[in-house]
Amino acid sequence: MARTREALLLLLDVSPSMHSVLPDVEKLCSRLIQKKLIYGKNHEVGVILFGTEETENELTKEVGGYEHVKVLQDIKVVDGHLVQSLKHLPQGTCAGDFLDAIVVGVDMLIKKYGETYKGKKHLCLITDALCPLKDPDVGTKEDQVSTIARQMVAFGLRMKNIVVRASLSGEPHMRVTIENDNLLNIFSKKSSSKTLFVDSTTSLRGALKTRDISPVTIFRGDLELSEKMKIKVWVYKKTGEEKFPTLKKYSDKAPSTDKFATHEVKVDYEYKSVEDPSKVVPPEQRIKGYRYGPQVVPISSAEWEAVKFKPEKSVKLLGFTDASNILRHYYMKDVNLFIAEPGNSRATVAVSALARAMKEMNKVAIVRCVWRQGQQSVVVGVLTPNVCEKINIPDSFYFNVLPFAEDVREFQFPSFSNFPVSWQPNEQQQEVADNLVKMLDLAPSGKGEILQPELTPNPALERFYHHLELKSEHQDAAPPPLDDSLKKITEPDPTLLAESQSAIDAFSGQFVIKENPKLKKSTRRFLREKPSGSDEPNGDGSVSDAQAVNSMESKPVVTVDKIGDLTPIQDFEAMMSRRDSPDWVDKAIEDMKNKIFGLLENSDEGINYPKAVELLVALRKGCILEQEPKQFNDVLEKVCKICRKRNFSTFFDFLMSKKLSLISKSEAVDSDITDDEARSFIVKSQPKHED
Repeated sequence: MARTREALLLLLDVSPSMHSVLPDVEKLCSRLIQKKLIYGKNHEVGVILFGTEETENELTKEVGGYEHVKVLQDIKVVDGHLVQSLKHLPQGTCAGDFLDAIVVGVDMLIKKYGETYKGKKHLCLITDALCPLKDPDVGTKEDQVSTIARQMVAFGLRMKNIVVRASLSGEPHMRVTIENDNLLNIFSKKSSSKTLFVDSTTSLRGALKTRDISPVTIFRGDLELSEKMKIKVWVYKKTGEEKFPTLKKYSDKAPSTDKFATHEVKVDYEYKSVEDPSKVVPPEQRIKGYRYGPQVVPISSAEWEAVKFKPEKSVKLLGFTDASNILRHYYMKDVNLFIAEPGNSRATVAVSALARAMKEMNKVAIVRCVWRQGQQSVVVGVLTPNVCEKINIPDSFYFNVLPFAEDVREFQFPSFSNFPVSWQPNEQQQEVADNLVKMLDLAPSGKGEILQPELTPNPALERFYHHLELKSEHQDAAPPPLDDSLKKITEPDPTLLAESQSAIDAFSGQFVIKENPKLKKSTRRFLREKPSGSDEPNGDGSVSDAQAVNSMESKPVVTVDKIGDLTPIQDFEAMMSRRDSPDWVDKAIEDMKNKIFGLLENSDEGINYPKAVELLVALRKGCILEQEPKQFNDVLEKVCKICRKRNFSTFFDFLMSKKLSLISKSEAVDSDITDDEARSFIVKSQPKHED
């Protein structure tokens, strides 16, 4: 397919001023080719070096000039040899003229592909643009750039310019820098070119996207402002998370002589009857079941189809609001881009007029979106105007998904006023804490943003692809250490820490700093509704106590009839795991209640408090698992009432240390307790401290 074809020509500056960043250029370019070997095996790539001592290109042979420009590799399909060539770039000894390199590159692409090639044709220039350019024989440098830009437009060539302005020895001549930046700006205005300025090796690694994803519309249709007013729009994904590639299992069981072996591993599932394990249940006799407490509720596909929500494909305006009402942290998921339907001048004018009016009035639009026909999920989001000052780029809208009420997680903490005065921070402590938080800002006022998202690569992915390359050469290669340029992303910047050392020292002087010991990773499993009879594998994950399910599900079922004194928690888990009768859940909870109340009644000077709290923790987990929130909440309220009546303040300290609270609606749908009520329950219930 022409759509998947791509030709790329790398124009690399190897002049003396670039020597300090050449190792990072090598890593960047070699990683680019490695990814193309995975995702674009049919892509074609060529490499041109400029600033070299030798000259080797066709234009020099044909018309002369274009000195110190060397074609390292002609344009051809990517292979492993090119990866190795880019890892060892020669260091040039002459000044690099990027205009000569661009002319040679454009000439190579035109001669090879002409106007008939339907795939993408790109040039990528990496330079510091610090070397003076030669004057042309006829006209000015600006005229020469304009001529080259027209040729690029005529043959459908695009170019990306990455200008490295890292800390180099010596001050660059200001006049040369301004002139070269102006020439690159002319390319951006008169052709499909984009220029990025980077000031660090980390930004350099993120400036060149090593994997291009073709934009695909997720919606084509009407933006309905009213029943009689509609605008034809297309919606594209603006951003998306780059995930790890899906790795398939590889089988080495196929004979080495079989050239057509796929080496794929296929997994088939068989479902057998409980009454007769030797009998396989065919798909037409299976029905999905969903656990509800100790019960399994069967729901057929016909029933699902009858109750399924089937909205119509549409994008409808709900209203306008002030931009200040939609806060940045409300945004969810990825950003989409609304543009007018290409070629539709009336739609373009309508979108532009609406966007500029909203911009002038500082308004945003709330819209309801169903991207595809039959799609069950409906999203409500905000349209923010994107007004462009460039003549050749039409106005558009950015779309961000907004949360529904159940999506909002308000992490509200009890006020310090609920605690004794001795626990509350004084003015000095509050001030140094505020200063410490301000010190962590990556975009301090008066300075550029550190680690800009569009120029910051994913260090985990970069290391993964590096390891993949090593394993392709040596099967037993160990994971490589993280590059120094990537460590600046994962580790604190020493320069920033040194500048903010006073804030850190002030904070340390006002508080007692203790080391937090590392705990062993939990083996708990996240509770998931896995339908009975479904082919979905179980998912594992480490979560907090409030959401975790104890490992009792994975333990073998033990026949336990009551909770003993020796191992009460294990007995409780065993009884909760029994599925021969639903009565065992109620009996286990009742026995655990009696055990907890017995410990509190017979606690001499609080000796049984730790054990009682452990049993409460186990009871809470079991009630979340079996969706019995009311039983636990009743127990905890009764326990607190007893302790409040008898002034068991020490017991409340144990509850606070375990962060034990009521089961909220977010943990069990049958609960009547909100998250705020659950968080503040212990604080409100404990006896008041008197100074």
